[in-house]
Amino acid sequence: MTKKSHFDYIIIGNGLAGLQLALKLASDSYFNNKQIALIDPSTKNVNDKTWSFWETDPSQWDNIAYKSWSNASVITSKKTIDLSLNPYSYKTIRAIDFYTEAKTKLKEHSNVCFIIESVKSVSDDEIVKVETEKHTYTATHVFDSRIPEEFINSHKDYITITQHFKGWIVKTKTEVFDKNKVIMMDYRLKDGEQTTFTYVLPFSKTEALVEFTYFNEHIVEDNVYDGFIKQYINDYLKIDDYKIIETEKGQIPMTNFPFEKFNTKRITKIGTGGGWVKGSTGYSFKHTEKKIVQIIANLKTNKTPSSNLFKRKYTFYDKVFLKVLKDENHKGEWVFQQFYSKNSVHTMFRFLDEESTFFEEIKIMCSLFSWSFIKAFFKTL
Repeated sequence: MTKKSHFDYIIIGNGLAGLQLALKLASDSYFNNKQIALIDPSTKNVNDKTWSFWETDPSQWDNIAYKSWSNASVITSKKTIDLSLNPYSYKTIRAIDFYTEAKTKLKEHSNVCFIIESVKSVSDDEIVKVETEKHTYTATHVFDSRIPEEFINSHKDYITITQHFKGWIVKTKTEVFDKNKVIMMDYRLKDGEQTTFTYVLPFSKTEALVEFTYFNEHIVEDNVYDGFIKQYINDYLKIDDYKIIETEKGQIPMTNFPFEKFNTKRITKIGTGGGWVKGSTGYSFKHTEKKIVQIIANLKTNKTPSSNLFKRKYTFYDKVFLKVLKDENHKGEWVFQQFYSKNSVHTMFRFLDEESTFFEEIKIMCSLFSWSFIKAFFKTL
């Protein structure tokens, strides 16, 4: 418990965005004299998720990367698309390793403190006031990862689908997995005419995460995911003898909801609550990293921290893609088959990383050219 009640920066939520931001602030000598508080009711000592991402260069996360791969495949009902990811690597990080690493590093800094409390409200006047169930804190600026209530109440007014999933980490007695290849999407097992696929991360020849994923508007019961995972393991991986050593599940909003409109001069929404999840894919790890770099640059130049966090053209591309999936959810398999089979890894990843050239964007659009996208384009103008 801290005796302080005022901070330069308060970060609400010790998830991916909150901890990445705190690490960046703490490691930059420019902020050595700034008092930073992280408020979260959880001590973050449970492995509650897995983050995966691709990158070309060694990064600050390599020491906690659980596994990396240089090959991947996308399997549809019509073809198998094998991908050599070079010069990229596909990496995965277990949340518990990230939390532990972040907390260890942050506790080395005397200007950073953790407050294990639950935030009830945030009010913005001349100074920002943060109310928890126990205390009131104030800050010059607050970085808030909570999802706005307006999204929960009005997301149906926008183009919104949910990426929801459940995964089993399974251990087998015999060597059955190709430990060098990720199955990014396998569409052979479906739940009706919906965009559903299986994702397989092999950690070794005898251990893998097998996850059944939906891109749609309707959440299902646990036993539905479990049934499909079990069927996939039996029918497609041809495994009979295995044990489940861990499970994970999650829901990620894929939406064009304007989270950024909740940013003010003194409050910046971050993470999922700030719209940092890429609308068309649900990926967030590297997008979070980039947005934090921009926030740090803004703070150093006395700009509003939330300035220039979004690129308008990619927001529009995501909106068109979401419109296709929302209106014609059964088309997901075709869309991803075209995307992965008609474009190079370099072009695809640069586009998804929002670093593509206009020529690369035209190439992507041509690969997806269809009446579905034409309709979605005009409906979203």
